[in-house]
Amino acid sequence: MTPLFVIAAGIVAIAIGSLLLRSYGPRVRVGRLLAVTPTVTIAAARGLASTGARRYVRVDGRLDADDVFPDEHDRPLVFRRRRVEARLRGGWRVIDEQRESVVFQLREGSDEIGVDADAIDEGLVTLVRESAGTAAEVAGQLTSRLAPDTSIRLRIEQLSSVEHAVVLGMPLADAEGRCRMTRGTGRPLVVCTLEQEEAMRVLADGARARPVAAAVSLAGGLALLVAGIGWALVAGAAG
Repeated sequence: MTPLFVIAAGIVAIAIGSLLLRSYGPRVRVGRLLAVTPTVTIAAARGLASTGARRYVRVDGRLDADDVFPDEHDRPLVFRRRRVEARLRGGWRVIDEQRESVVFQLREGSDEIGVDADAIDEGLVTLVRESAGTAAEVAGQLTSRLAPDTSIRLRIEQLSSVEHAVVLGMPLADAEGRCRMTRGTGRPLVVCTLEQEEAMRVLADGARARPVAAAVSLAGGLALLVAGIGWALVAGAAG
């Protein structure tokens, strides 16, 4: 075994770990943002918006709205997204999406800041209600023609005015001085109603083996890379 072999093994392990993480698409980025984005108060976020500062920050509070709409259990909703997804080419693809929302805010004591519901995309992290089947079972409800044995799932995500939430985004003020959190600085708007551990599980789509394998591959690859470079430096100095 030579230092070059150890370095090459480290590079391969890092590449495998990176590919495993990339298989989650933008959800990996959302998880990283939830872990590292600096937290400010709603008052501070409003101050950033009023000065025009372009900063990506985290604010915490309770969702609130003047008008809400009920779900089937009479929970007061401010946002609901219904997605029909099909398993195509080894991954889930959205083939139909419907949204309902009202103007809503994040409130902290007497302070509040709006949330740009139109900007919510991959950054929505909340409990998901899911049902699964095949295209043949729901053929009359699909807007796309699919093979009868194609796996189909219906996923419903919603936000209630009684929930506590974490919102990541860029505070922005409109012409009337109203402030809201929206996407910005090249990063998505994130709205999360879950604790950190549960949020990461949802972002991993319920899978544990793949993210653990990715972490082990990255850590092991980095260790091999450092060891191989160290070995090569020592061998070079001795020679």
